[in-house]
Amino acid sequence: MAESWDGNHDPGSPSEESYHLERLHIEPIYDAFICPLTKQVMQDPVTLENGMTFEREAIEKWFKECRDSGRKPVCPLTHRDLNSTELNPSIALRNTIEEWNARNEAAQIDMARRSLSLGSGEGDIMQALKFVQHLCQKSRSNKHVIRNAELIPMIVEMLRSSSRRVRCKALETLLVVVEDDIDNKEIMAEGDNVRTIVKFLSHEQSKEREAAISLLYELSKSKTICEKIGSVNGAILILVGMASSKSENLVTVEKAENTLENLEKCEINVKQMAENGRLRPLLNLLLEGAPETKLSMAAFLGELVLNNDVKVLVARTVGSSLINIMKHGNMSSREAALKSLNQISSYESSAKILIDAGILPPLVKDLFFVGANQLPMRLKEVSATILANIVNSGYDFDSVPVGSEYQTLVSEDIVHNFLHLISNTGPAIECKLLQVLVGLTSSPTTVFNVVSAIKSSAATISLVQFIEAPQKDLRVASIKLLRNLSPHMGQELARCLRGTSGQLGSLIKVISENTGITEEQAAAVGLLADLPERDRGLTRQMLDEGVFPLVISRVVSIRQGETRGSRFVTPYLEGLVKVLSRITFVLTDEPDAVALCREQNVAALFIELLQTNGLDNVQMVSAMALENLSQESKNLTKLPELPKPGFCVSIFPCLSKPPVITGLCKVHRGTCSLRDTFCLLEGQAVDKLGALLDHTNEKVVEASLAAVCTLLDDGVDIEEGVQILCETEGIKPILDVLLEKRTETLRRRAVWAAERLLRTEDIALEVAGDPNVSTALVDAFQHGDYRTRQIAERALKHVDRIPNFSGVFPNTG
Repeated sequence: MAESWDGNHDPGSPSEESYHLERLHIEPIYDAFICPLTKQVMQDPVTLENGMTFEREAIEKWFKECRDSGRKPVCPLTHRDLNSTELNPSIALRNTIEEWNARNEAAQIDMARRSLSLGSGEGDIMQALKFVQHLCQKSRSNKHVIRNAELIPMIVEMLRSSSRRVRCKALETLLVVVEDDIDNKEIMAEGDNVRTIVKFLSHEQSKEREAAISLLYELSKSKTICEKIGSVNGAILILVGMASSKSENLVTVEKAENTLENLEKCEINVKQMAENGRLRPLLNLLLEGAPETKLSMAAFLGELVLNNDVKVLVARTVGSSLINIMKHGNMSSREAALKSLNQISSYESSAKILIDAGILPPLVKDLFFVGANQLPMRLKEVSATILANIVNSGYDFDSVPVGSEYQTLVSEDIVHNFLHLISNTGPAIECKLLQVLVGLTSSPTTVFNVVSAIKSSAATISLVQFIEAPQKDLRVASIKLLRNLSPHMGQELARCLRGTSGQLGSLIKVISENTGITEEQAAAVGLLADLPERDRGLTRQMLDEGVFPLVISRVVSIRQGETRGSRFVTPYLEGLVKVLSRITFVLTDEPDAVALCREQNVAALFIELLQTNGLDNVQMVSAMALENLSQESKNLTKLPELPKPGFCVSIFPCLSKPPVITGLCKVHRGTCSLRDTFCLLEGQAVDKLGALLDHTNEKVVEASLAAVCTLLDDGVDIEEGVQILCETEGIKPILDVLLEKRTETLRRRAVWAAERLLRTEDIALEVAGDPNVSTALVDAFQHGDYRTRQIAERALKHVDRIPNFSGVFPNTG
């Protein structure tokens, strides 16, 4: 008989293992040591009445089988009946076997020590590791033998072997050695051992990786080692990745998950997990931990950078608890809760969850409350930031009560309080509260309440003054707020900007900064663009301060591609074009405006801007500006001076011939040019405007049609205007607008244009045969406003749909 390293009787084992066995056994295995039933060395030998000796467990099993089968107990060797099944312990034999085992195990341990070195052969090392596993599995008490023999550091050293088999077997052996043995685990935690094991987790899927996670899981059952595992850089991140992996085998995933659960015993590990996306343990401690733990977790949560999905999870899980802490906690707890709420309120969906959880009333109370328990200014700034985040979530705030008397955020007294704080706190809080008002004025359901409150508090001048603030964020917030207010109180804002305080100059300075296009610049130019375009005083001041040449240069720069890559380019360009269009609304009263338009060739620029496809607002405003310029053309065109008739002609008028003057504008009957008289015909703009009449945006179509109609207006040669439209194929697009009836404004303008076109007999004859146009005119005649019905009636007379009765009655006037 022979016993291999793992202690199993294996007569067919390889010769190499037999060789090692012979070297390790200092004494042979005596036949008396072997149980006849198990063929193994006995651990608890007992003797029957006939003197035969067996392993207690084996013979008891034999007797049970005899009873179960209804047979009398017999000796398993002699098969003779036994009078008694009493088992007598063979104490002497057991002691002898134990002594023999001790001597042999000592020899084996000594040999294992010599084999566990990196200089030994792979076979020797593998056999030594198998022996250690067998020894520990044989008896838990043997684990202290391994520890006392200082084999654990030697096994750890095998983790550095170049052989994958050795490394894997070493990990498996260490698992057996430390399992359910706290002392051996403590030895494993010494030095750099834990870090070495963690390194195996980053290997590709392999037996080493699986063995390493099993060992790490066993070690993590010790709280002391949990701290050590967490201190290894990247360990928790790797474990989180393994636990959430879809490609790992299920056992590995489960072991990683169980390891993480053990690591949660240490708060510092919980924080690391939260940093690496595993937030649930932190949230659980925040909900169920001791007060100091809750405070620690809330404070840490406020420092985390969370993605939007996680913000929603946090809001749903602990939002109510954080709000409760904010309402009732001490100052340090309230600070931690506020910082956490600041984090999770910055996403629209999570902000709405907080609103539903009741965050607004305590938040507003903290901002307005003055007294012994009031928040310090640094925390009021956090409260203001949270409120700004929440207001920008798009919630319906005129239905959410925030005060004891069911006031809402847009109630007059609440807005007055905001305005008071804005005027009496530092720049940081002022900026956030301005952002709150920006959010409230961005909604069509709440803007009117805010406008009303601002007017009743006479705060407009105070708000405008922030344009000059040295802090950029504060300036941006104020400009964005004023822009939201401008459609509702534009005249009042214009009056403030026309003052001598310099706010207009500050806006111009912002717009002119050559630092790329910023949000501040886009907001500033948007504010100027939204002010009433017919405010002559503001336009006059903008002329005096040189705004328009600056605007033109920036538009040209963008058009030439010198400025690109900013997400604010489009709103900035739209604002610039609208600001520039202001100058076309004062041409009749401001000679300087006419001079500037001529000098800068503004008409040519607007014609070019008609072709900025994809920028509807730019095209619309450009068409509106061209309408204004074209309206002024008839006032600027120089009519030719006719020569005085000679003497004969004065006596005999029949001899006179009308003088022929060439080079005159057909429509304006004088000398025209695009630069000097803004003539659309000279600028070849008619076909470009006509091309926009089938635009999908009704506003663009309205503006383009209005510009085209200046060629048919009173004061110009309408017949020639019609002829120009025929030549540029502009008649059909105008009639198509009439047929589509997209808006009432478009119908009114199209009916007007159609009436002018139908004054030409050829067009009237052609249209008379088109039932669609006639039907559209009849519809306008029946359903339009008073002015539209009058014009439609005249148009229908041109196509003989309504008889002309003017010649039936004699003129008796």
